[in-house]
Amino acid sequence: MKCWFGEIKKGKMILNDLGNYVENKWNEIPIHYHMVELDYHITMPNHFHGIIIIKTVETGHAPSLQMQGPSLGNIVGGFKSSISKWAHKNNYVNFKWQTRFYDHIIRNENDLQRIRTYLQNNPLKWEIDEYFRNAPTS
Repeated sequence: MKCWFGEIKKGKMILNDLGNYVENKWNEIPIHYHMVELDYHITMPNHFHGIIIIKTVETGHAPSLQMQGPSLGNIVGGFKSSISKWAHKNNYVNFKWQTRFYDHIIRNENDLQRIRTYLQNNPLKWEIDEYFRNAPTS
């Protein structure tokens, strides 16, 4: 897991050009997917965490029917694809994402707060992270 997006210094993430591009693309997701809201996120040196909220829209036909929107896989796939294309055109020719992503359905406020806290503390825990100790730099 190469450190493609920058580095942690004194518990704070310092983004490089690719890391800044990741941040910009993350913030643009609701422009492309109007049913999406973004919550807390963190770009780490070698990975990214973000909370995506997919809003449902009633169609007006039956209470249980809702308009189909993009799947989480579509959203994450578009995000990762746009970053890969930019990276390969901008001197990050060997850049690649992990092939999969981890998802978790957040079911209540306690779960949401626990995940937000985990993400906020991620940079502080970087030096004890197993991937940090063995992470090559870009």
